Amino acid sequence: MALIVQKYGGTSVGSIERIKNVACRIARFRALGHQLVVVVSAMSGETNRLLALAKGAQADPNPRELDVMVSTGEQVSMALLSMSLIEMGVKAKSYTGAQVRIHTDNAYNKARILKVDTERMQADLDAGYVVVVAGFQGVDETGSITTLGRGGSDTTSVALAAALKAKECQIYTDVDGVYTTDPRIVPEARRLKTITFEEMMELASLGSKVLQIRSVEFAGKYKVRLRVLSSFEEGGEGTLITFEEDENMEQAIISGIAFNRDEAKVTVLGVPDRPGIAYQILGPIADANIDVDMIIQNVGSDGMTDFSFTVHRNEFVRTMDMLKSQVQPHIGARDVVGGDRIAKVSIVGVGMRSYVGIASKMFRSLAEEGINIQMISTSEIRISVIVDEKYMELAVRILHKSFDLDQAP
Repeated sequence: MALIVQKYGGTSVGSIERIKNVACRIARFRALGHQLVVVVSAMSGETNRLLALAKGAQADPNPRELDVMVSTGEQVSMALLSMSLIEMGVKAKSYTGAQVRIHTDNAYNKARILKVDTERMQADLDAGYVVVVAGFQGVDETGSITTLGRGGSDTTSVALAAALKAKECQIYTDVDGVYTTDPRIVPEARRLKTITFEEMMELASLGSKVLQIRSVEFAGKYKVRLRVLSSFEEGGEGTLITFEEDENMEQAIISGIAFNRDEAKVTVLGVPDRPGIAYQILGPIADANIDVDMIIQNVGSDGMTDFSFTVHRNEFVRTMDMLKSQVQPHIGARDVVGGDRIAKVSIVGVGMRSYVGIASKMFRSLAEEGINIQMISTSEIRISVIVDEKYMELAVRILHKSFDLDQAP
């Protein structure tokens, strides 16, 4: 018998029929003697419907009241799943985040989990119940409902698994695991049997939508074994995300390729090359709560430099306006230019640590296809490049083939 935490996303509980299918799956696990805590998201489309209602009542919804409202989506799912289990003869109890006491800070709409009370859940598990918990939500020290931000149900499930010391946290979604890249772009993409937390963290931060990055970070911190599985297939082993690189791991140099279309590039031309200039450019950007990703500074022989960086595409216009009105006149830059038709393509793999020539192979493969690299960023296990958006899918396909990701290691 093992204690397992399972999480079912919005598509998995998108209708009564699908909820009953989930209940059948849970019943089979329970029949094997496992103790189960199940975390559910709102039914697909429900959170968007609630957000639209809120904006109809108030143009800029009050954050506290918005959390009260959007948290109801998960409550519907948890109650319907519990009813379905009870109808099948399986003992079940449902709880909101506040009832089970998932304590968070008071940052409404994007709260962070501080601690989890396990006494009530453990008592129910010992009594033979399946415990069904509403994902995405918690409660602050004043008793107010808080939500964890989009994808927060993943974080809820990992937090419960950590607190209960579960054997495994299983994330059920509409895909059957983590792939070497998006199969919609590369049909030859392979499902990975295992991947390290480091690699999954990089892939999640670089555009992979399989798992929410906060949940992966949480799992890595508390050594929770994660497994990604399909809600719509039986018997699959999915992808295990582990915190150890052992001899049973797939021995690939590169594990996956991520991409992100939501990028925009900004360049401040003709900037004096002096101490503090980077802060003078990026300080106002940070104060405006705009996230900066890749940064490149090119120093010329004339004592001037060009300073380039990327932001989210939605922030491009605001960033350009701020630089031209506030930064350029202050630092005496020659011009500010940019574009939002770019994309970031990244290769990720722990094998980079022990292999040389990975970057040159990547750059050669792109060059042979006439794909120009505009910016480069690296970490110990990742290389990212900025390319013209129209070449993004070609770049992904070429790199997937160049690194033999369609071949089992």
